[in-house]
Amino acid sequence: MPDEPKTLDPAARPATITAPAAATAPPGAAVAGDSPAKVRAQRWTLGLVTVGLVLAALNLRPAITSLGALLEEVSADLHMSGTVAGVLTSVPPLCFAVFGITAPRLARRFGPAAVVCAGMAAIFTGLILRPFAGGTVGFLAASALALMGIAVSNVLMPVIVKRYFPDRIGSMTGLYSMALALGTSVAAAATVPMTAALGGDWRLGIGVWAAIAALAVLPWIPLVRDRDRAAPKTRTTATATETVAPRITRSRTAWALGCYFGLQATGAYITMGWMPQIFRDAGVPASTAGVLLAVTMVMGVPLAFVIPRLATRMKNQGPIVVALGLCGLAGYTGLFLAPAAGAWIWALLLGVSNCSFPLALTMIGMRSRTGAGVVRLSAFAQSVGYLISIPGPLLVGVLYQHSGGWGLPIALMGGLMVPQMIVGTLAGRDRTVEDES
Repeated sequence: MPDEPKTLDPAARPATITAPAAATAPPGAAVAGDSPAKVRAQRWTLGLVTVGLVLAALNLRPAITSLGALLEEVSADLHMSGTVAGVLTSVPPLCFAVFGITAPRLARRFGPAAVVCAGMAAIFTGLILRPFAGGTVGFLAASALALMGIAVSNVLMPVIVKRYFPDRIGSMTGLYSMALALGTSVAAAATVPMTAALGGDWRLGIGVWAAIAALAVLPWIPLVRDRDRAAPKTRTTATATETVAPRITRSRTAWALGCYFGLQATGAYITMGWMPQIFRDAGVPASTAGVLLAVTMVMGVPLAFVIPRLATRMKNQGPIVVALGLCGLAGYTGLFLAPAAGAWIWALLLGVSNCSFPLALTMIGMRSRTGAGVVRLSAFAQSVGYLISIPGPLLVGVLYQHSGGWGLPIALMGGLMVPQMIVGTLAGRDRTVEDES
């Protein structure tokens, strides 16, 4: 994808003072005339950002999936009621929606790198405090702190990519999406065995993930001071921000992208929360059901790197949206007709379908011309999306309880793939939010 300036088209902006080329170049990009020492420093900055992106992505899900693996033990020890435990599983998307919307304002004031650094610090603090909670309130507060850090970092990952790697959006989005999928699956699969190896104490089992969060803070500390080069305060940039900011809600593409993000997140949370139980109720052993979920999650590791790269080479991402949606439809159809007989095939198909997440992140970076636009679009799409995703897993549980089987819930899961493909196709059209505002 070609390098994109941080301003709107000349025809769409009023006369302003234009910044020099060196000031508007992406942070870390070499500019003609730079000394060898400066070029080395710029390369060092891009390398540091790359390491920071990978470590940050690795920490965006273990706070959730490590708790899910030990929720029964945590609930019993902290005397949580079934209702409170159920609410705890719905807290992540709610926090993502509520706190994620604050990311643009924080990024404008402190710079995106500084906010991501603070986000990683919040994740570390929440994870290190959570094992010492003596009751439900303290545990929820520590979890909320970690989720707050995850929420703002979620929103700013596409912004960091757009800002530092404007010509490599697909590959860099794929890299951190792959790291995110890896962190998700490893935390889900390793928490229980690790807890057993540490003596069976759930506090150690969920607390150990704080060590990785501490590592994730380090690369961002030197980048905090990169704010001035990352976001030059020119009148041109200010004009672009003012033009995009108030009109993001008027963009059909922004709404389509928000709905697509929400529907794919709904499918992902339903899969993580209920797929093992579907297989167990069909007669699959509990241990095998857990492995099947891990297979679904692991599918995101290689595909999360391939799909964004493919998406950036296409003007319209609609065909990828439809292909992933059809995989989901096939997987849910298989679960409905023969859940045990074709369990491995359905797990693979649903794993492919769940790769709509890195595709949505890639489209966020492609649907705006400016850094300011990406900040707004990322916050809007993810906040709207996570709000949409909240009722899905709860509704599946209610349908399962009242119908006494999985036929109706699976029909709902499959049915949601149809509107997901429709809004995803609309979001994948070759246009930007600036075009519509």
